[in-house]
Amino acid sequence: QVQLVESGGGLVQAGGSLRLSCAASGRIFSSYGMGWFRQAPGKEREVVAAMSRSGLGTNYADDLKGRFTISRANAKNTVYLQTNSLKPEDTAVYYCAADYSGSSPSTAGGRYDYWGQGTQVTVSS
Repeated sequence: QVQLVESGGGLVQAGGSLRLSCAASGRIFSSYGMGWFRQAPGKEREVVAAMSRSGLGTNYADDLKGRFTISRANAKNTVYLQTNSLKPEDTAVYYCAADYSGSSPSTAGGRYDYWGQGTQVTVSS
């Protein structure tokens, strides 16, 4: 069992930045691939970024490459999402998730075994 708790969301003006954190507890964090997903009101959940358990492999949504960066600190049992140049369309609830088979960075939400409760990001124009 893995428990995931996101933090770092909030209200930011367009062009601003936020760093989201996801703290994991439970089983060995370094065994899991990690991903960030988001869901905006009235829209389906979509992948933002994913990282393999080793940290060597990453995947990003095509339209977010260059603005968002995923990283992890296994010693702190934490995965991060640095979000830059935020736009109003980035407004969503952001979720982190853990994939026990995470040797590669999966963008498929169905691959993930555990999910956090989400953190709200609101970008004003």
